[in-house]
Amino acid sequence: MTTVISGLCVGVKDKACLPVCPIDCIYEGERQLYIKADECIDCGACQSACPVKAIFLEDELPAAWKHSTQEAADFFSNGLPGSTEPARP
Repeated sequence: MTTVISGLCVGVKDKACLPVCPIDCIYEGERQLYIKADECIDCGACQSACPVKAIFLEDELPAAWKHSTQEAADFFSNGLPGSTEPARP
């Protein structure tokens, strides 16, 4: 299972999810925050903390946001700015 931050976060980047993440697997990109799938333990803490309800388990992503999983993978595999250091509140 993978936890994914959907496009609902684009332009918002509230960061309420950051302090509740026990392993710092949330990273900040230019447009939104991303969860690094191979670090995430799928504890769900970030889901309840997100004020815009942008965070989902991958199999619960609404159809309109299914592409968010690939966008996160691309963010980390392409070495974009912010992809190497966890975000900070």
